Amino acid sequence: MTSQDIQQHIQSVKLALQRSQLTQANASIQQLLSQQLTQAQQVDVLYLAAVASRLTGQHQEARSHIDTLLSLRPDHGRAYQELAYNYEALNQSQDAATAFFNATHFNPALVSSWKKLLVIYQHHNDKAAQQLAESQLAYLHSLPSPILGAYDLMYEKQLSTAEQVCRRFLSQHKHHPEAMMLLAEIGVQLKVYSDAEFLLESCCELYPENERAGAAYQGLLSKLGKFPKAVEVARRRLANAPNNNAIKGSLAHALVGVGQLDEAIDIYHSVLEENPDRPSMWVSLGHALKAKGDTNDAIVAYETAAKHNKSFGDAYWSLANTKTYTFSDEMLAQMELQLQASNTQLEDAIHLCFALGKGFEDRAQASKSFEYYCRGNSLKKRTLPFDIARTEAALEAQAEACDEALMNEFSGCDAPDPIFIVGLPRAGSTLLEQILASHSMVDGTMELHDILSIASSLSNKKKAYPYNLADLTDEECIALGEQYLSQTQAYRQNAPFFIDKMPNNFVHIGLIKRILPNAKIIDARRNPMDCCFSGFKQLFGEGQEFSYSLTDIGRYYRAYEKLMDHWHAVLPDFILTVQHEDVLHDLEGQVRHILAFCGLPFEPECLSFYQTKRVIKTPSSEQVRQPIYKTGMQQWKPFEAYLEDLKAIVGE
Repeated sequence: MTSQDIQQHIQSVKLALQRSQLTQANASIQQLLSQQLTQAQQVDVLYLAAVASRLTGQHQEARSHIDTLLSLRPDHGRAYQELAYNYEALNQSQDAATAFFNATHFNPALVSSWKKLLVIYQHHNDKAAQQLAESQLAYLHSLPSPILGAYDLMYEKQLSTAEQVCRRFLSQHKHHPEAMMLLAEIGVQLKVYSDAEFLLESCCELYPENERAGAAYQGLLSKLGKFPKAVEVARRRLANAPNNNAIKGSLAHALVGVGQLDEAIDIYHSVLEENPDRPSMWVSLGHALKAKGDTNDAIVAYETAAKHNKSFGDAYWSLANTKTYTFSDEMLAQMELQLQASNTQLEDAIHLCFALGKGFEDRAQASKSFEYYCRGNSLKKRTLPFDIARTEAALEAQAEACDEALMNEFSGCDAPDPIFIVGLPRAGSTLLEQILASHSMVDGTMELHDILSIASSLSNKKKAYPYNLADLTDEECIALGEQYLSQTQAYRQNAPFFIDKMPNNFVHIGLIKRILPNAKIIDARRNPMDCCFSGFKQLFGEGQEFSYSLTDIGRYYRAYEKLMDHWHAVLPDFILTVQHEDVLHDLEGQVRHILAFCGLPFEPECLSFYQTKRVIKTPSSEQVRQPIYKTGMQQWKPFEAYLEDLKAIVGE
């Protein structure tokens, strides 16, 4: 069958099920299952097969289809709803309740599952859960039918169809707030961030009392690293609801983003004093304390979160992510027990796997450690619509669009202030940032999203980014450079230079050269096996989708190297490559070389970088608060037997 034939058969199965023509539906399903299907088609067919099997009373067969589906898409809400229906039919009420909960967790638009949960909560006299279910049902019933349907489509990852439904509704009901918010959320999932930001900003202006719009807008601003604006929105929301602890927590999160840690920590403490049974708030407090350098207090906060909720995976991963914490035997056993529990949520399971990987790695149990790292990465990858081939093509497009002729045009803002540190995550960029931030003429900031935001805004032009870089006028280049400096001002102190340590900016060096031709760019480079395996062991808070497969991360490393070779060829002397291992072996020599490249005089404080007090939010925060050490080199060696595929791609 062609892809079009398969889609037509899938539609005919849906129609047959709606008409209760089960024999016809089953025959078509068996024919489809014998075809070569894409993963998305396989998910669709398995779901329909599960429905058909349940309707004909074949509950074990339905379970088998659902198990296969969830192995491909562990966040498929409707699959959990089907699982719950099967448990109900078999009178397995507790398993059904868990499955209905999972269904609403992954797809909050499933009215039927919420209704089932409401009955369960009423039966158990769980007032808080009952109120939540009633509130969600009231909200879903208030939505126009097309918007409710579009939400369902979006949660099931049918983003294109959801967008079409939403836009069609908006064309007839202009400025409908729920439709605007939904279209923005679809835009976020499609990574069309500038469109999503415009929609939510407009929605907040049109409906300033709409708390859902305010929360969504602030959440997106934080996601984009626009924390000064997020603080402003949070304070406005809090003024309308001064006793709302959720808004207080979101304000504290935004304050951490701009480095106002003391106020953020005070807010977290005040909320937790009133309601200590909030594990996610304890973890957020821990992150703020860790960023400040109060590691011991951060560990206490993370441990407290785990005590309040033994299955809360983020608490354990946050402990592991200090890179200095050692799990006790009891803690490791507790984590393994929680991972085996049938009611452990997917996000918790992912966090637990990465934490267990770190725990057993610290005990030199490479086989067991790697098993957990692989399991965590596999679960995470199956929730992400990532295609390494598309990423490779995007990087090749940068090289094609930004040729030597274009890179020889100097038309942007001539300010020399920014020092960009780029590269792959876990390549030593935080160490370079800490060294430079120890200089009296340089402000350390954080991983700023502003270049990524500007690139996103350029993607909406008639000609696709990066090919439209050649069409930018001198005035536009200057304006974009000045926009970048204005947006990043809130993260600076009084030094003439500042650091932007967003690793992914290596993709956008052509854009940087166009709008900030006098900026400095440092490429943090590390031994490929160490760099890639370190990335594979890291559960990132956001982005870096390439890191959840050894093959993907190896191909990404090679594509990065290829693009960096291009930048060096078309922009000689614009980029300094700093090898992490060279810094470890010859700190002073490399520091002098880096400072000379940046046009800065040597200062001995850069050698004692670990004494510099500043906000650090990356996973390496505790490592760069110590003198240089070499134990991080060749950490992949104990795992060598499991890394042959990676080594075949990147070599040693």
